[in-house]
Amino acid sequence: MRKHYDFSNARKNPYAAQLKKPVTIRLDEGSIAYFKGMAEETGIPYQSLINLYLKDCAATGKRLSLAWKSAAAKRAA
Repeated sequence: MRKHYDFSNARKNPYAAQLKKPVTIRLDEGSIAYFKGMAEETGIPYQSLINLYLKDCAATGKRLSLAWKSAAAKRAA
């Protein structure tokens, strides 16, 4: 190995933006089964399908419509 390396002509990795970051996520069994079924139909790994779906949601700005009930409202019901 050399003692010194010259990085003055180095450039950034052009693929760095495309790298994926591993995360831990908890999904219900039904969601996993759904994507695994799609994976069998398409031949695309189910984790890649989940990533594609989430990427599409982010690109289109899709938002969930959630209505949380307060603890007081739950007790009154």
